[in-house]
Amino acid sequence: MPDTPPHLAPTAPPATETRTVRSRAGNDAARGRLHLTRDEVYWLMRGAIRHNRHGRRDALMLRLAFEHGLRVSELVGLRWSAVDLVTHELRVTRAKGSLDGTHPLQGDTVRALKRYQRDSGRTTGLVFVGERGAPISADGFRRLLHRLSERVLGVKWHPHALRHACGVHLINQGVDLRTVQQYLGHANIQNTVAYTALTGRPFERLTF
Repeated sequence: MPDTPPHLAPTAPPATETRTVRSRAGNDAARGRLHLTRDEVYWLMRGAIRHNRHGRRDALMLRLAFEHGLRVSELVGLRWSAVDLVTHELRVTRAKGSLDGTHPLQGDTVRALKRYQRDSGRTTGLVFVGERGAPISADGFRRLLHRLSERVLGVKWHPHALRHACGVHLINQGVDLRTVQQYLGHANIQNTVAYTALTGRPFERLTF
């Protein structure tokens, strides 16, 4: 289970086991947004541990994608050499012309990484691999998230929703746009400004 402080623990997810399968358009309409919420990410992490054979690995992938705003290619390409479990830092190598950066690792994430490293017996090469040591592909993670989100949340979500979730969460926490820009590696701040449209923060001081 994800290590979540009791006062931050998300509420229980809605029951979805009996929901019918929706089309892509139906999923978009059902979601009504492009980002997962923080609670939904935690529900997915818990669902991964409960239902998936490699649940702790999958939950850790979800955690890192959300907490560090990783694209799927950045996630599956992550190497142990980028993870410093002494200084609790993650060196993020961005794709698509975005800017690289170094992020602090949260305590729960450090513990999850150490446990995964201990269980896997691996400290070099790619962080996330399959059962026989083969790399996990971007398509493989997409399929994993499709199955998991449909089972846990009732609709299919795509990996980029985890990056969107990170940006929206930071803005909702009151983090300034320049910091969010640096954290997500946006070369153009207009890409960061777009996240404000997904939140209510630009209008919160308006009164009627």
